[in-house]
Amino acid sequence: MARRGVGTPLLLLQLSLLLLLHLGGTLGCASVEVGSPVVPLGSAVTASCSVRSRLCRGLQGGRARISWMLDNETVAGSQGCGAGDTEVSNLTLPQFNRTQAKLWCWVEWNGTKQRVGLAEIRAGYPPAKPSNLSCLLNLSDYGLTCRWQPGADSHLPTSVTLKCSTSRAPAVTGCTPQGGRSHCTVPRRLLQLYGQMEIWVAASNALGTAESERLRLDPMDVAQLEPPALRSIQSMPPQTDCIVLAWAVAPSSAHMELQCELRYRPPEDPNWVLVTGIVGQAGTAQCCGLLFGTPYLFQMRCRRHSARGHWSEWSAARNHTTHEKAPTGKLDAWWSTRPDPAGRRLEVQLRWKAPRQREANGRLLGYRVALGPRRRGREPPTVCNTSDTHCDFTAPAGTRRVYLSAYNAAGESAATEVVLLERKGQPLAGLRAVPAGERSLWVQWEAPWAPVAAYVLEWQRVASEPGRCSACWQMERDGAITTALIQGGIEPFQRYNISVCPLYKDAIGTPAHTAAYSRQKAPSHAPKLHLKSISKAHAELCWDPVAVELQNGFITNYTIFWANSTAEVASAVVNSSFNSFIIRDLKPSTLYKVHIMASTVGGSTNGTSLTLVTMVLDDIEIQILFLTLGLIFVLLTALLICFQKNGRVKQQFWPSVPDPANSSLGKWVPAELQQEPPQVSSAKEPGLATISTVTVLERAAGKQVPIWGKDPPAETTVAFPGVPQPYVQQDGPGRATGPGTGSYGSGETVQYAQVAGDGYKGQQHVPCRLYLRSSSTQPLLFDRSPSPKPYENLWFHGAAPSHGCRGAGGFLEDPLIDFPLLQGLQISGAEELHDFQRC
Repeated sequence: MARRGVGTPLLLLQLSLLLLLHLGGTLGCASVEVGSPVVPLGSAVTASCSVRSRLCRGLQGGRARISWMLDNETVAGSQGCGAGDTEVSNLTLPQFNRTQAKLWCWVEWNGTKQRVGLAEIRAGYPPAKPSNLSCLLNLSDYGLTCRWQPGADSHLPTSVTLKCSTSRAPAVTGCTPQGGRSHCTVPRRLLQLYGQMEIWVAASNALGTAESERLRLDPMDVAQLEPPALRSIQSMPPQTDCIVLAWAVAPSSAHMELQCELRYRPPEDPNWVLVTGIVGQAGTAQCCGLLFGTPYLFQMRCRRHSARGHWSEWSAARNHTTHEKAPTGKLDAWWSTRPDPAGRRLEVQLRWKAPRQREANGRLLGYRVALGPRRRGREPPTVCNTSDTHCDFTAPAGTRRVYLSAYNAAGESAATEVVLLERKGQPLAGLRAVPAGERSLWVQWEAPWAPVAAYVLEWQRVASEPGRCSACWQMERDGAITTALIQGGIEPFQRYNISVCPLYKDAIGTPAHTAAYSRQKAPSHAPKLHLKSISKAHAELCWDPVAVELQNGFITNYTIFWANSTAEVASAVVNSSFNSFIIRDLKPSTLYKVHIMASTVGGSTNGTSLTLVTMVLDDIEIQILFLTLGLIFVLLTALLICFQKNGRVKQQFWPSVPDPANSSLGKWVPAELQQEPPQVSSAKEPGLATISTVTVLERAAGKQVPIWGKDPPAETTVAFPGVPQPYVQQDGPGRATGPGTGSYGSGETVQYAQVAGDGYKGQQHVPCRLYLRSSSTQPLLFDRSPSPKPYENLWFHGAAPSHGCRGAGGFLEDPLIDFPLLQGLQISGAEELHDFQRC
């Protein structure tokens, strides 16, 4: 509460001081003086502020602090003591660059500022000299209206007056423009008609005065008449290019001798044709050289005949169309021909240019194409009658000339002969086209050696959709020129195919071709990238060409940019004739961002980005890996089978060959034999037999063995196949079993087995007994099991044959089946056992 009570009186004291200072300033407690309130722009400004303390209540006994502000900007001054109790502050601005500003003087006491003085300062230039003073006397009210061009702005208030003087009166102010205008009108009472006057413009401001050049004139010499009136326009008959025009002057100038002008033009032509030398007050005028059947606009104006006055305004326009006449002149035509598939007709594409208005002589109604010239009493066959400027028709094969004519309401033109020449002339030596503007092209070529009668230029816009402009051609009839300007139908940023064909006297030359743009810029779109193939180190990209309409110029090159995730950027420039590119030296299993940029001479455009990831392995490496894994799998599978089927595998690769020496066959006797032993009268009761030797002879395959007791024919006696020498054995003295011995001449013996022992159950030992192998295979050698298969004892199937066989030592006495080893065997091919006998 105590602190609030102390602060309240202090606040009241400050408010009272401000009020007293304000009242004191109002009563003259302070004053501000400047060297000049208006100064040239950029010059120095001086000012001073004086504060009298005794007149400012609340400042008695204290010293005021004075400061300055220029608009809202603080500027520094120097403060000092003046006479008595006056405080003075001086300010100097070395360069005043503002056209208008307020300079404030402030007094600060006890931390509070108060404005106590103000001075306004303006800066500018002296007035500029007015120029181009001209005056015009209006005959309707005879007021003299003068116009001038003011000078540069002085940034200061400037007064402008138009002064005039006569030989009989001093200079007076003729008029003062209002609202900053640069013209005013001197009233009739201040003018001296038909006498000389001086007129000038004076401009003044705080920094000076300027006057224009003085204009000396007779007001009547600058009088402007009212425009005349066109009464009527008529064409002069017949078949002439002249018109007769009737006109009249305004009433205010009826007493004057006038000089008039006439102008006219077609509505579509911006240029006027001017006719001069029309003199008089009123009457008629004749104008010639107009085009037939053409609408025109006509206007007229007049002035005093002395030629010192101003022209009147142009009269209101009047329309008139001249009468028509039959078209004149020849038509420019161009053609192309080809025979029809049957070869009996000729297909013709004929194009021509519409005649100029001077030759059309009116509004054309159409064109006629005939196969012959028109003669009196004979109308040639017409193949085309059209209002277009092109026609396709067929003519008889061998046609070399057609005739083209134009017609209007007044008649038909003379026929233009079109000779269908063959394309066998010399071509141009060179051709090129350069821009002449946004909508035109300069075409330049090198003339051939042969003299040329004319040139035909054709141009077609290149677009994705085929189309043809029938009017995009022109003929240059001067055969000596080598340049031409084409303008019709040329648009910027579009490609045009241009061809130039020379015309000779009796042939047409082969056309030369080129392409050009009138202006180029960056392509509207860049091609879209496609990934064709990718591996761990390279990626093949392809793209479709940009449409011709969107190229906006000739594509100079493509630039491929690619960058990985670590911002390693690389690029390559590709020729515009390619549409694919292979990026090499990429890192495996890495993400890349790729985009393409298409460029022309007018700029470049970037395409969308393509993201791709390289592979870890190449295709060949993947194939090798799969083959390796497959091989490992097969080997593991084989090893697993080997471990699971150990016995079978061992038997497959290392078969068990039975050993007859350890076989049980030597001890085995069939059960039937044990019960009913066979009775052989010529042999003793045999004991346990031990086979000593089994010898097998191979019989030639496919040969029939002869019946016992008959000698085989000589041609059927063949040698048995030979057996390797280690298997041949001698069986006792005088019983050779080697080659060349045996019952059949050339059979060789094969040792089958050898077992030591005596005769079987007491049988008499026959040292010359020979045992031969049957025609079956060797079952004991090829059987996988060591035990023999069951065989049937052939002894019990019948008696042994009674035939004898003559061997080396005589006849076989006992059958083969009494061999104990074979008694329990069922031998394959038992029906052939008669082949084997004892000897």
